[in-house]
Amino acid sequence: MTIVVTGATGHLGHFTVDHLLARGIPASDIVAAGRDASKLAELAETLPGVRTAAIDFSDPASLDSAIAGASAVVLVSASEPGNRVALHANVIEAAKRAGVERIVYTSAPHATTSPLVLAPEHKATEELLAASGLTTTILRNNWYSENYLSALEQARETGVFLTSTGSGRVASASRTDYAEAIAAVLTTPGHEGAVYELSGDVAWTGSDFAAAASEVLGRPVVYRSVSPEEHLAILTDAGLDAGTAGFVVALDGNIRDGLLAETSGELAQLIGHPTTPLVEALRAL
Repeated sequence: MTIVVTGATGHLGHFTVDHLLARGIPASDIVAAGRDASKLAELAETLPGVRTAAIDFSDPASLDSAIAGASAVVLVSASEPGNRVALHANVIEAAKRAGVERIVYTSAPHATTSPLVLAPEHKATEELLAASGLTTTILRNNWYSENYLSALEQARETGVFLTSTGSGRVASASRTDYAEAIAAVLTTPGHEGAVYELSGDVAWTGSDFAAAASEVLGRPVVYRSVSPEEHLAILTDAGLDAGTAGFVVALDGNIRDGLLAETSGELAQLIGHPTTPLVEALRAL
């Protein structure tokens, strides 16, 4: 069984390779695929036996070369908002040409029904997968705790965690938790055709984050909740372009509305242990 892991030069993909190896998949059966040549060289050096492949989702020839002979493909969602669907379509078509048995796709929470600002491209990708005729496993990942690295750095400098999420909660987990789930569905039976809503075990508030940051940083951190309008002004005054600032505020609005608060328990069930607590995830950062 050959497994191609896309995005292997990023954190989630790299962790996925690590967890596949930990679960007994032979290194020679894993193809770590990504765009960054220097990181692929590092992978080849640090993970002896794992094959590497340079791919670009916009280059079908590179995808055909990497996926040829594969039985499964991990499609880690692309990092280019606005262009994801076309890029994902290229991977799906390459998988069809190669006769791949299954695609595991990292989607977004309740992608087909949620008003989450990130959901539409994931919904469209899930629809492409459904129409492809391929066997799929959909992992709808909630937030990554690592998304808050810049917030942690700002808290270190200012002693403030500022958002417009209000009392909204985030059921985040660490990337390694989500990567372990990918490895789990590839190495245990019964996940073909499944859709999983994955999240951390605990949904935390802004105040909870401030408390965790205080513990990790060894300094007081307070939570400051602002209105969306004030948040937008703060971000633009700090130098963010209007589009990016609006996107951040929209995401905070989604959190305020409870769209990332679900604690399904499915992630812990798949990986066989509790998800990484927020304070531990922040400490690792």
